[in-house]
Amino acid sequence: MSARKIVESLYKSDAIINSKALDTLLHADASLEWQSSKGLVMMNRMEMIALSDELSKAYPSSRIEIGHIVAENQKVAVRYSQYVSTIENPNEEMLLAHFMVVWELKDGKLFKCYQMSQLS
Repeated sequence: MSARKIVESLYKSDAIINSKALDTLLHADASLEWQSSKGLVMMNRMEMIALSDELSKAYPSSRIEIGHIVAENQKVAVRYSQYVSTIENPNEEMLLAHFMVVWELKDGKLFKCYQMSQLS
């Protein structure tokens, strides 16, 4: 499967809020460098999976709307918006944030992620 297809499968599935699905996509040495509204956040693979678990508790559903996706060899850049519904209001979808991400793949798995986000 191409690097682009692997990254698309991350965002088109529920892997963001499904730690078991995320686990299958991540490389054993995966890492995340995230410039967030709270500053720089660094995560290893296990922390990324734990974040997915936490997100699934707060948001029973998540939908990703990809604006742009560009792939070159084993690097894929994605601009997307994430929409969620909350446990308190599961019937109403809201915009959570906008993201710009660059993924590096290794051995057919998501290896390094460089991400910036802006809250809605």
